[in-house]
Amino acid sequence: MWKQWLIAVVLVAVVAAGAGIYLNLESGDSGQSGGEAQASAVNVVTPERQRVRDTVGAVANLRALNSVELTTEVSGRVMELNLQPGTAVAQGAVLLRLDDRQARADLAVIEAQLADARRQYERAQRLRANNSISQSQVDELRTAVDVAIAQREAARVRLQNHRIEAPFAGVVGLSDISVGAFLQAGTTITTLDTNDRMELNFAVPERFIGQVRIGQRVRATSPAFPGETFEGELIELATRINELSRTLSVRALIDNSEGRLRPGQFMSASLTLQEREGLVIPEQAVMIRGDQKYVFVAEDGVARRVSVRTGSRMPGLVEVVDGLEAGDQVVVTGQDRLSTGDRLRLLESDLAIPDNRFISSRES
Repeated sequence: MWKQWLIAVVLVAVVAAGAGIYLNLESGDSGQSGGEAQASAVNVVTPERQRVRDTVGAVANLRALNSVELTTEVSGRVMELNLQPGTAVAQGAVLLRLDDRQARADLAVIEAQLADARRQYERAQRLRANNSISQSQVDELRTAVDVAIAQREAARVRLQNHRIEAPFAGVVGLSDISVGAFLQAGTTITTLDTNDRMELNFAVPERFIGQVRIGQRVRATSPAFPGETFEGELIELATRINELSRTLSVRALIDNSEGRLRPGQFMSASLTLQEREGLVIPEQAVMIRGDQKYVFVAEDGVARRVSVRTGSRMPGLVEVVDGLEAGDQVVVTGQDRLSTGDRLRLLESDLAIPDNRFISSRES
């Protein structure tokens, strides 16, 4: 019986000790909550002034400033060939000559006929002065001279058609023609492109047409040349809006003095609508709730929520049009747990803003 009483006494003592410990913990927590809240550790940055661009991006394609497929106008056998793919040629250079012996002979016959017609006409003029022949005979001989002159010009054109000359300075394309081959009229022999400057064709959404002007800067990039930017300017605007895509077709001129770009190449174009000096902050500092955008600013060690209006975006950065000043300390880490009035403990770290892997590919 005394063992049962001993167990009961021990249990009462354990319960009493537990109750005491619990009361002490409660009193400690209440005392701590009555003091100041612990400061939140955050990183801050100061807004910077940078050159800001309002741009429009689009998919574009390249086209040679002058481009033509050279074809034969007459049939004949190739006698001379000056086609070296990829080489530059001057305007008027002979690229191909067909067998023109028959055409030269025809021209010689007509020139002889013209010379005879002129002699007869001159003789008739002398005889007419003595009234030995009628005026109608003189007129007939004059007509014969005119016909012979026209036939000579036609023969010269037929002879010229046996030669293919470069209509403008450019670069010769590929060709499968060989000396001695017989070509039918209309056979394509090669291409000729002017590639020191290239046309960049793309389309701008309809909502931006009020800001598009000839002379605006255009930057283009290509997957074929990672990290490189090709610059040019807008030179032509279409006169109509595409009813299906609601876009305006535009054309820019891109420098290609090194000859690396090729006609038909795919490009990503960026049209600069305007440039200005703007205040920018890291994009990770901006919080969005519904249609509101805001940041937290550190003032005397205390957080303050500030509504902002943003503008253009750049890789890792965003322009702040309204709401911040150049000297404000903007919170860039831990702001998702802050409220206005919270105490802050400012940290210094270069790792607060991670590197943006898109900066190298989009910077210009």
